[in-house]
Amino acid sequence: MNSQPVSVQTEGLTRRFGKFTAVDRVSITVNQGEIFGFLGANGAGKTTMIRMLCGLLKPSEGKGSVAGFDVYRQSEEIKKHIGYMSQKFSLYDDLTITENIEFYGGIYGLSREAIRHRREQLLEQTGLQDASRKMTRDLPLGFKQRLALGCALLHDPPVIFLDEPTSGVDPEARRSFWDLIYQTADNGKTVFVTTHFMDEAEYCHRVSIMRAGQLIALDTPGNLKKQYQQRSMQEVFVALVEAG
Repeated sequence: MNSQPVSVQTEGLTRRFGKFTAVDRVSITVNQGEIFGFLGANGAGKTTMIRMLCGLLKPSEGKGSVAGFDVYRQSEEIKKHIGYMSQKFSLYDDLTITENIEFYGGIYGLSREAIRHRREQLLEQTGLQDASRKMTRDLPLGFKQRLALGCALLHDPPVIFLDEPTSGVDPEARRSFWDLIYQTADNGKTVFVTTHFMDEAEYCHRVSIMRAGQLIALDTPGNLKKQYQQRSMQEVFVALVEAG
């Protein structure tokens, strides 16, 4: 990982809302091709952190860059160079899989030829070729999940943010989706994942844990389990949160 270029870097990144500090001096360095897990209980600050990194919210202080663009001065460029997949997929139920992909291609400003090329690539990558003409409303949740990821990757962004992407899907669909995440990282994309499934933290190259706006742990799952003498990331997370 260390030989890879840096995709995301922050130094003392902070966000305050009045007297409340939602993110408190967080410093991270994330490399190209890395799957980086963001863990934390509700209100820990991870959503605010993600919003700053996505160019949706300006920090109160500190430094930060995403895909080489400054979080203060170049938020619009950041938005063009990231993909974002929310827990509630932003898909149109009254369109087919193909039509959803074509619609988002237009939103991203891709040419017809580029949309056609990327559509075929993504249908193959996500395993949705045989369902491409189905209405999105009729798809199983796991298929919708894969389509949402495909739409987020349509404009070939170097960094992608996945906000609890496997919430509500069955274990088999979760495993299948993580295969897609690994493929995405193997293709050189940097993947940020927020999840409340502690077993999924084991799949990340590195994991960060936030509590009350502060970064309280950051390392590989293996190193964290060894450091805190726990058998699983679930136990590491509980130990750290209870310690606070």
